[in-house]
Amino acid sequence: MEMNLKTIPLGVVGIALAIAGAVGYSLVPEKLWLVTLMEGSALLCLILFGVVHFGSLRAFSTRRSTRMGANSLLMIMLFISILAIVNFLAARHSIRWDLSENQNFSLSPQTHRVLRNLPREVLVTVFTREKDPGYQSYKERLDSYRQASSKITVEFVDPERQPKIAQTYGISRTDTAVFESGGHTVRITAPSEVELTGAFIRVSQDSKKRVLFLEGHGEPSLDDRERTGLSAAREILVKQGYDVGTVSLLKETAVPDHTAILVVAGPRRPVLIEEQERIHSYVEKGGHLLLLLDPNTQADLNPLLKRWGLGVGPGSLVDLQDRLAQGDLTSLLVRTFTEHEITQDLSAAVLFPLARHITFDEQVGTAWDYVPLARTSPNSWAETDLKGRVVNLDEKEDIKGPLPMAAALTPKVTPEEGKPRPAIVVIGNSTFATNAFVNFPGNSDFFLHTAGWLAEERNMMAIAPKDSALRPFTPNPLQERALLYLQVILLPSTMFIAGIMVWRKRRRL
Repeated sequence: MEMNLKTIPLGVVGIALAIAGAVGYSLVPEKLWLVTLMEGSALLCLILFGVVHFGSLRAFSTRRSTRMGANSLLMIMLFISILAIVNFLAARHSIRWDLSENQNFSLSPQTHRVLRNLPREVLVTVFTREKDPGYQSYKERLDSYRQASSKITVEFVDPERQPKIAQTYGISRTDTAVFESGGHTVRITAPSEVELTGAFIRVSQDSKKRVLFLEGHGEPSLDDRERTGLSAAREILVKQGYDVGTVSLLKETAVPDHTAILVVAGPRRPVLIEEQERIHSYVEKGGHLLLLLDPNTQADLNPLLKRWGLGVGPGSLVDLQDRLAQGDLTSLLVRTFTEHEITQDLSAAVLFPLARHITFDEQVGTAWDYVPLARTSPNSWAETDLKGRVVNLDEKEDIKGPLPMAAALTPKVTPEEGKPRPAIVVIGNSTFATNAFVNFPGNSDFFLHTAGWLAEERNMMAIAPKDSALRPFTPNPLQERALLYLQVILLPSTMFIAGIMVWRKRRRL
């Protein structure tokens, strides 16, 4: 019996079973009985190996070479133990460095505020495969979210290996993440920070802020996907957790209750006095109004604006300094912002095509705090006649800059406790929020910052997209000329003169 046991490679079998058990646990952790069986068999084989070959092991251990080898083995085991401890501590207290372009996996301050204020647990189930394009992005980004909040649980499900779970959730495509919290369910199909944070906001709130766009006066449509439509702006708001819809004050006798923001975006036809009265009543009751007013339209809102001391100036703004290079004089590239909650995090210029300026009468608006948000440069003016003559400053007819093209208004007296505080933002352009321009660097940030401030949702302020994107340097005309002189004239001339000098010096040798 002893000879038969010696002929069996018990040590090899034991090591093989131990390795197989470890691999099996990593692949199918739910089959714990199989892993336990293999590891138990491995331990039994190793014990039998030690009993059967006890004499040989004892003789081997008395050799000088064995003692030297034991010291080396001890050092190796010590080194492995140190590595195991370091890895254990790193797993429990990991530090992550984000070296990706645009800091793809670093969460924005807005996202951190959302995660700190999560009211309850959120389960995120990601249906993806390791070979799918979104797998790694989901994993990296959601790891950052889990480190920022202990209320987040993330599970990855391969819809091919676990088709029953995918069928239960009604998954029809991979790279889909399902967010569940408090009976609410939200799903997304892109692993960007904007999508993920928007999903956390929507799934963790029992109610959504309602944003209504006024219609019936030739305003751009929320359903229009052409360049002049507002479908992209609506999608941006929805991703930030807002409930977006439309309202017609020609049909409604008042702005619907629980409207967080009423948006009047680029009306082309006159807004009736009755409608203006309803808008005024909404603001007086603590409503929040966003007015996007273009030049050269028939929408006359001056009677409404005058009640708060506001007004829109004549003509269109022209800026020789802060404008889009190689663009029209009226394509303003605004870089001058006033310190305000809306503008405090803005880092990119905002493009306003064909804007008008905002005015304020302090004698009429004595009860209101007026803050201009964005201004033109000193080298600007309001051009009152773009067609009749060459565009230049006429001090008799035009209005010299700098001029505000966006302003915020809040009451000086704080409302009684429990009553909402009214707020108004007027922007002398609506085109910046249309499909053609809303994705311009800075435009979407400015639009969402304004919405977040009006809705009193500080956690829903704009989250700049972290996906790899081209962020071109957009020079103004002065910078463009400087680059022309530097790259086309100065540098080639310097190289040419240096070459001539080197040539003459070598010729004298």
